[in-house]
Amino acid sequence: MRVLIADSGSTKCDWQLLDASGKELLEFHTMGFNPYFHTADKVEEVMTAHADVQAIGAEITHVYFYGAGSSSAPLCAIIEEGLQRVFGSAQVHVGHDLTGAAYSTYDGRPGVTCIIGTGSNSCHFDGQTVSEEVPALAYILGDEASGSWHGKKLLAAKLYHHLPEAVDRDFDATYGLSKDDIIDRVYREEDPNVFLASFMTFIGKHRAEPMFKAWLIEGFRAFLDVHVKCFEGWKEQPVHFIGSVAYHFQEELRAACAEDGMEVGSIIKKPIDGLASYHLQHILPHLQD
Repeated sequence: MRVLIADSGSTKCDWQLLDASGKELLEFHTMGFNPYFHTADKVEEVMTAHADVQAIGAEITHVYFYGAGSSSAPLCAIIEEGLQRVFGSAQVHVGHDLTGAAYSTYDGRPGVTCIIGTGSNSCHFDGQTVSEEVPALAYILGDEASGSWHGKKLLAAKLYHHLPEAVDRDFDATYGLSKDDIIDRVYREEDPNVFLASFMTFIGKHRAEPMFKAWLIEGFRAFLDVHVKCFEGWKEQPVHFIGSVAYHFQEELRAACAEDGMEVGSIIKKPIDGLASYHLQHILPHLQD
């Protein structure tokens, strides 16, 4: 038995290959697959071109893929079709990245698990059932506190001439983007959410700027108000966070949580290791029955 587990955001996908004993045989990375932006053909194209996939494809018996945007049967089917073409003899399971996040942070207690990376979302996991209270509205209507949310803040401030002078100069020196370049990337080209989120590195560089510090706190407050306080009993349960934005801006995130007296559980950048452990304990034993 060879089990391939994947955790995919909109930007990047982490893969781990396990054998029947749970031993990690291989770890590799691809671009992220989101059915809102990518087709089954795109999944097949990227995966079949990857050297590691070419080497292990015929051995895989089970695939567990948890990805951003895979939130309904029709959306999951897009990713599933692409993966099934690549791993023809495997049983392919596609689920939401929230489910993967809940599994990866589970410590035996009911709790809220949040994703704050390129996009943002949350769920509750009691050890048996993953549940949502509010939908993820993606980068135009939602994604509070995410990389795409902050990227929009930065680009709007740049184009409105609201950035501090030194920051504005550094933006031009770093990116060399004109207004038309930005408009094209946001409104006309593929993966605008990933483009927007790419500016978190620049925001991190200037995080001491009062404007940027205020954005970060504002974003985390908005996220907590919408995506954590919607769950009954949130004050009595741990709140876990996954994703690059949550991980790299822990200081601001913890400050926002402290304002509401939230118990912060784990804050991790990537859930793949915890996800593999969960499958080893709770899923792989049943595959061998």
